[in-house]
Amino acid sequence: MQKSNPLLSKKRRERDIARLKQKGFEVSRLSEQDICVSFHGPKDTLYEKGIWHIRVHLPAEYPYKSPSLGFLHKIYHPNIDFQSGSICLDVINQTWTPMYELFNIFGIFLPQLLTYPNPADPLNIDAANLLRTCSKKYDNYVRKQVIKYALNGKELANLEKKSKEPDSRVSTVPDEPTLQLIEEETPERPLEGNDNNKSFALSGQSQLSELSDTSGLLLEEDIFGKD
Repeated sequence: MQKSNPLLSKKRRERDIARLKQKGFEVSRLSEQDICVSFHGPKDTLYEKGIWHIRVHLPAEYPYKSPSLGFLHKIYHPNIDFQSGSICLDVINQTWTPMYELFNIFGIFLPQLLTYPNPADPLNIDAANLLRTCSKKYDNYVRKQVIKYALNGKELANLEKKSKEPDSRVSTVPDEPTLQLIEEETPERPLEGNDNNKSFALSGQSQLSELSDTSGLLLEEDIFGKD
C-alpha cells in the first residue's frame, strides 16, 4: 500500500464527503474520520422505501486504504451480517483502488449488492439458505424486516393506513391487512448472526464491478484532485 500524505488524505476525505452530500445523501459527522450516511433502498427491489444508517470509518491512509462500513440498523440479506451489520463486499476490501470514492460505494456498489444478493458467499447463512430453497418466503421475510427496522415514520403510517382500508372491489369480505400478508411466511430457523464476523470486516466475493480496474502508480492530482 502506498504511503499517504496526512494533509492530502484529509483533503481527499473532505472532498469525498462533500461530493456525497452533493449527490443528495444525508451525512452526519461523528468525528474527523467517522461519518454516518443515510442510505435508501434501491428502487424496484425488496428494500425499496427502507432507510438505513451506515457508519463509515475513513482511515488515515484513505484513499489508499479502503473505508470500513457497517449497517447500524438490522437488514436481512445473505451478504450482510444480521447482528453486526458487517458487509461482505469484495470490491471494498480486495479490489479497492484510490480512484474509488464514497459515492461509488453508496451510488453503485451497495445498490447492486442489495439488488443482486450472492447466497454462495454469505454472512447471513439463514438468509442465504432461505433464498436458495424458497424465494417466495425469502421475499416476504425481507419485506417484513424492512417494515420492522427500516421504514421511516411517514412510510409506516401510510402502510398502516392502507392495511385498514377495505378493497373497493369486494363489498362483503375486506382484504387481509398488508402487514399480515407479509408476516404469514417466516423462516423456520431463528435468526443468528455470523459470530465469526463481528467487526466491520469487508471481504468475500461480489458481482459488483462497475468501474474499470486501475493499477500501477497514480498521480497525486488524479487521487486528491487539483488545487
